[in-house]
Amino acid sequence: MIYLNLFINFFKIGLFTFGGGYAMIPMIQELVLSNKWMDTKQMVDFIAISETTPGPLAINMSTYVGYEVAGIPGAICSTFAVALPSFIVIILVAGAYKKFKDNKVVVAVMNGIKPAVVGLVGAAVLSVAGNVFTVGNSVSKILTSDNLISLIIVITSAVMAIKKKNPVIIICIGALLGIILKFAESIIM
Repeated sequence: MIYLNLFINFFKIGLFTFGGGYAMIPMIQELVLSNKWMDTKQMVDFIAISETTPGPLAINMSTYVGYEVAGIPGAICSTFAVALPSFIVIILVAGAYKKFKDNKVVVAVMNGIKPAVVGLVGAAVLSVAGNVFTVGNSVSKILTSDNLISLIIVITSAVMAIKKKNPVIIICIGALLGIILKFAESIIM
């Protein structure tokens, strides 16, 4: 039964989410937290792990959740389910899009989808940021040394991303900054 649950939920996520893995984060987060498969901290950690490992974010996230919930068979089930809708849709749409790409309705649909995806990505950023920059459920403890380190890494990463630096370099520098700043903090304290 858990495999069917994983398959149906990840198939729906794959089917109804446009914009890739970042746009899927809120839906996966809702699924995971509502089923109590992980807590919020584990969720943030698994997003970070999924982002830093090779491959598409949505595949990494679904594989990780499936594995946590039902081991290797769960990972296979979730991964297959999240990828299947894209495969089916691409096969069906590829030929039709070329024929209808200048159609006013198709252009209008695409113009509506693009900002919706930006909104979903923004919601994912705010959701993850809210969990990164708070301690427990307390907003009053937002200015901790860990959060200051995180803020420095966020700002550095954003500046590098705006300057079109390679994402692998940004991730490696973020990891290096985390190590350096945490090490420096332990020496000072």
